[in-house]
Amino acid sequence: MRKGIVTFLLLFSFVLVRSQQKTNPKDIQQKMEWFADAKLGIFIHWGIYAVNGVSESWSFHNGNISWEDYMKQLSGFTASKYDPEAWADLIQLSGARYSVITTKHHDGVALWDSKEKHYDVVDQTPAKRDLLAPFYSALRKRNIKTGAYFSLIDWSHPDYPGFLKEKSRYSISEDYDRWQRFRTFFQNQLKEVSSNYNPDLWWFDGDWEHSAEEWEAQKIRQLLTKKNPNTVINGRLMGWGDYDTPEQHIPVSRPEFNWWELCMTTNDNWGWRPMDKNWKTPYEIITIFVDVISKGGNLLLDIGPKADGTIPDEQAYILKELGAWNKANAAGIFGTRAGMAPGHFYGPSTLSKDSTKLYLFVPGNTTGPLMIKGLANQINGIKVLGSGKALTHKVVGKISWSAVPGIVYIDLPKEAQTPYMSVVELSLDKPIKLYTGKGGFN
Repeated sequence: MRKGIVTFLLLFSFVLVRSQQKTNPKDIQQKMEWFADAKLGIFIHWGIYAVNGVSESWSFHNGNISWEDYMKQLSGFTASKYDPEAWADLIQLSGARYSVITTKHHDGVALWDSKEKHYDVVDQTPAKRDLLAPFYSALRKRNIKTGAYFSLIDWSHPDYPGFLKEKSRYSISEDYDRWQRFRTFFQNQLKEVSSNYNPDLWWFDGDWEHSAEEWEAQKIRQLLTKKNPNTVINGRLMGWGDYDTPEQHIPVSRPEFNWWELCMTTNDNWGWRPMDKNWKTPYEIITIFVDVISKGGNLLLDIGPKADGTIPDEQAYILKELGAWNKANAAGIFGTRAGMAPGHFYGPSTLSKDSTKLYLFVPGNTTGPLMIKGLANQINGIKVLGSGKALTHKVVGKISWSAVPGIVYIDLPKEAQTPYMSVVELSLDKPIKLYTGKGGFN
């Protein structure tokens, strides 16, 4: 992932995805349906950087460790306790509908047996096996969509021109043949991943270093969609993707583009860092997740296994707690769409696809009634998901001769609330209709 010298680029993460304007809208809508329904994915950063617990790739790029010492970690990457079935069980338990694993980070070390002459875990580490195939197989057995993170940049490849001028090995304009050799190399690796695993989703990274023309981004998209027309591509392909990917920082207002996904760590780092004890609590993860889906997005939540393939207990705990909450409240989460705009309810909300059910998300230990403004529908029933407790409500301020709806107040007693965050389901008489005027007679 990005950090350090390119942090400022995150300010530009909300860019309209160019391919949405170049593809039949109906085709895109149909292809993206599963992604819009999925809501939750699990990101996995796994590579040789877990041996010493250093930052993935960036540690040698930023001079925290020499490239030579970084690459010595190859000899310690054993994957000796790697259990892809257990990984997939945990991901399924979390409630996630897809998972994205780092097939190759910026360090250039592939987690599969690449036929290109470069670093991979089969030929250069004690793991000595393809780590992707069994994981993708385990996911598919559980009907979980498969995702492939792929770094376009490769700071270990002799034909890559480097990053920024002070680290540049050569200028593309002065040695175009060398750049073409690198393009052939990484595109061949893309073909390998595409052919071997046929991922449902591609998660590119590192596109900021070169232009769409230099990467041949349009060609890459065509190459991948020719193999699988339904594969989904993230926005880090210089605009030739299907959805946007803000990183770590949650949007305050609802993004304007159709599909988006927040990628976020469970502590402060992507890969396993034993010194990083700043774990997010289940409550924090759940409230972040709810905020994302209320704005129409997905959460791609990251974990970083150790070099032996075990997942840290703290991360397993977070996923299990999140999963238990997701299971109890699934109706208000998966397959829903963005909820009401701010001003109608003091908190996040979602809507069923047909807009006849409204879901309100309420933090634990809430006191006092809930309030909804501008709801022009009749309410046929209210209940708390998980507990099934039926709730009562009343309408205040409705005037018979005015079209302006009254204010809905819903009683939510303490005994009806559920752990972390309660989800209140309102069944409406018809698709939701909201009043957005300024009051008065209209």
